[in-house]
Amino acid sequence: MGLLDLFLVASVPVVKVLLICGLGSFLALDHIDVMGESARKQLNNVVFFVLNPALISSNLAQTVTLENITLLWFMPLNILLTFILGSFLGWLLNKFTKAPQNLKGLVIGSCAAGNLGNLFLILIPAMCHEKGSPFGAQDSCHTYGMAYASLSLAIGAIYLWTIVYNIVRISSIKSDEAVNVNDENCDEASSKSLQEQLINKLDLEDTSAVDHGNESLLPCAKTDKQGKVLISEKIKEQICSFFRNINLKVIFAPSTTAAIVGFFIGLVPPAQKLMIGANAPLHVIQDSALLLGGAAIPTVALVVGGNLLRGLRGSGVHISILLGIIAIRYLFLPVIGILVIKGAVHLGFVHADPLYQFVLLLHYALPPAMNIGTITQLFGSGQSECSVILLWTYSVSSVSLTLWSTYFMWLVA
Repeated sequence: MGLLDLFLVASVPVVKVLLICGLGSFLALDHIDVMGESARKQLNNVVFFVLNPALISSNLAQTVTLENITLLWFMPLNILLTFILGSFLGWLLNKFTKAPQNLKGLVIGSCAAGNLGNLFLILIPAMCHEKGSPFGAQDSCHTYGMAYASLSLAIGAIYLWTIVYNIVRISSIKSDEAVNVNDENCDEASSKSLQEQLINKLDLEDTSAVDHGNESLLPCAKTDKQGKVLISEKIKEQICSFFRNINLKVIFAPSTTAAIVGFFIGLVPPAQKLMIGANAPLHVIQDSALLLGGAAIPTVALVVGGNLLRGLRGSGVHISILLGIIAIRYLFLPVIGILVIKGAVHLGFVHADPLYQFVLLLHYALPPAMNIGTITQLFGSGQSECSVILLWTYSVSSVSLTLWSTYFMWLVA
């Protein structure tokens, strides 16, 4: 199969995503105002609490079984590697660009977390249904492709809400602490200025009276002893409370809870017989979840398009940070991914399924996860900067994702 044919197969799904995102941007324009900021927030809540969980649980329940889960053991490890490698490269990018504290977590998260969810559920089925696809018959390709995409979606959601969530959370906490320290320094400086003015005005000659006045008029002033005690307590608190800063409760976010439910139904035969199949007693629940989950993909794409419109207005993101994130996501990670997957195939960790290998390779070439924008909204920090990063990374992904998909299909075929 020629590279031109592979390029056409890879470009169609990307064009579909771009068309839906473009419609979302159009509906979010001020003179249209169908998907204004408040409407996008409400849709985002519906997706977060209802549509995404339904999508994850329904697809996992009907595609992940005891027979194929043993063949997919390398996928969670591969996704974890993308998060670890991306986080390390993002940390290096922060060091080289000297990113401000309030953006460090956002930069690391953008480099670590790829869009393993809805984008996969659009790309993989579309590639399977394209004429000339190198992945075999359409039906089997679609069945296995949905299993791979659903597992990627579930594992990616767990990693996102446990790793990236806490990275952004800790970064925002440190940013708030830095702001508070600056405010305290300003208050202390103004207090000293006020002290000098009072002393000059009162023209106090008695030094003891001056000292007494300092203590009474400036209760916020700290002695060196007190300052040392506070510094030691802060250091001790930071060391002792490191694991307390890791908020493990987010593992029970709606998407991860839905993944657990989907795994339970798919892997437990009695539950599968009860829910899956036309003759199952409770198949109406599964059918309803599939119906809800089907609305998640276009809804998220519309919201993404509306949010990307904010990036056109610009923000304080330095050009070096944008170029660094683009280089990490579309150059360094895909090259590393090729080495990792080829090494895993050589060692026998990955079975000889071209579609499975393609999905593993694609984990390294995706744009940043859309839920990073949701995380920044939760902490109220870096929202406009996140919009700019997503705008430019997704604009570039229309070309890079097509090229990498073409090369990956040629590589595994």
